[in-house]
Amino acid sequence: MPMEKITFQGHDGQTLAARLDLPTGPHLGTVLFAHCFTCSKDIPAARRIAARLSAIGLAVLRFDFTGLGHSEGEFENTNFTSNVADLKAAADYLAGRDMAPGLLIGHSLGGAAVLRAAGGIASVKAVVTIGAPYDPGHVTHNFAAALDQIKSEGVAEVSLGGRPFRIARQFLEDVSQENLEPAIRDLKRALLVMHAPRDQIVGIENASQIFTAARHPKSFVTLDDADHLISDAADAEYAAEVIAAWSARYLQLHPPAPPRGAPEGIVRVSEADPKGFLQDVTSGQSIHLLADEPLAYGGTNRGLTPYGLVGAGLGACTSMTLRMYARRKGWPLDHVRVDVSHDKVHAQDAGAPSDDKVDEFLREIHIEGDLDDEQRARLMEIADRCPVHRTLERTSHVVTRSAKAD
Repeated sequence: MPMEKITFQGHDGQTLAARLDLPTGPHLGTVLFAHCFTCSKDIPAARRIAARLSAIGLAVLRFDFTGLGHSEGEFENTNFTSNVADLKAAADYLAGRDMAPGLLIGHSLGGAAVLRAAGGIASVKAVVTIGAPYDPGHVTHNFAAALDQIKSEGVAEVSLGGRPFRIARQFLEDVSQENLEPAIRDLKRALLVMHAPRDQIVGIENASQIFTAARHPKSFVTLDDADHLISDAADAEYAAEVIAAWSARYLQLHPPAPPRGAPEGIVRVSEADPKGFLQDVTSGQSIHLLADEPLAYGGTNRGLTPYGLVGAGLGACTSMTLRMYARRKGWPLDHVRVDVSHDKVHAQDAGAPSDDKVDEFLREIHIEGDLDDEQRARLMEIADRCPVHRTLERTSHVVTRSAKAD
């Protein structure tokens, strides 16, 4: 996917570093992502969610808060209020590029920040929180042993995630005074709360409090066994899939008409994991599935194989063709099921005069309904008129061209 490395001014004029993940097709909307406490824009969960959303036509801006990652400033001088101000600065930057954000996503303390910031960003239609605390002061338990020193000396160095950070007294005072309940109650945007029941950093009770305080439309989705950072690729993929499906309902995405020569639009296949074989397969902004290889062949078995996708096309086309014919005839066809398998066989076994191997798709059609023998026989004949069946049985022409460099 195309990506821009950009910078913009934060709340106090410091330069903040960001990545803008752009869709490879038409730009249908924009997302602003807020990372977790002391994390960065480049954590795996943020990258995976950005990739999934850009696949459905959404640009995603993820940036490092002041004093973190590649952004300027001193973390010691920041607090929850400054994070919210940085979010608004990021939204202003996007609006200046005619890309005002319609969706805010916040992870952990970033989730609390987007709940606070959303009311001040007019373009926002929906908000997603991932493992967010109801009380921003909850974050202080990460350095509880240093609280007395911070209060008495004004600042202390603590280790968070194996890295040293200086936490100042003003940070404690700021988060202790924060009350999100009014902001959540008066959000006036669709809200999706995502949380893992076994989250050891921010307990699941926080999700319950956020959800209870919010007004409809609101949704809650459990992240099952995921950890707080959503570090497992499968958990990040699931979160991304849910966010993509949920947000499309509220962002009112309107894709352009398909290009000439492609009446059904473009099917886009993009690598999801360059270390394996998992692929994101999208068609438009609302249709998404996965392609993969079995475990035995180095894949993760999380999607249909390429031949499985071909078989799915044949089975779906067969079922649709039978339904259309029976509907037109007024026949009592109750249900159709098509089982498809694929194998390589010698051409002679398939009735062709050659010793070369050819692809054989075995299609078993199950028909239910009060149909007589003649009607059943006719439906079996009609199955062979399925357009995909005809495409597979005759020679197709595949035109390949190299795309311009991104």
